[in-house]
Amino acid sequence: MELLRKRLANLLSVKSLTTLTLTAVFAVMALRGTISQDFMTVYAVVIAFYFGTQSQKMQDVVDGDANGNG
Repeated sequence: MELLRKRLANLLSVKSLTTLTLTAVFAVMALRGTISQDFMTVYAVVIAFYFGTQSQKMQDVVDGDANGNG
């Protein structure tokens, strides 16, 4: 139960809410066929940042475990 609370708290962070909102807007624009190049650029940067930071966190955990620090 504690893990569920922690994951929900992480999901409600500003970074996650921004990413989820932009993804919803992207989906609506895609369905309407009105995606602009400017929006695509912003969306790509935000998604790259979000998944880049998530990947770095995971790598830090793996590196900590490998070094006996995790």
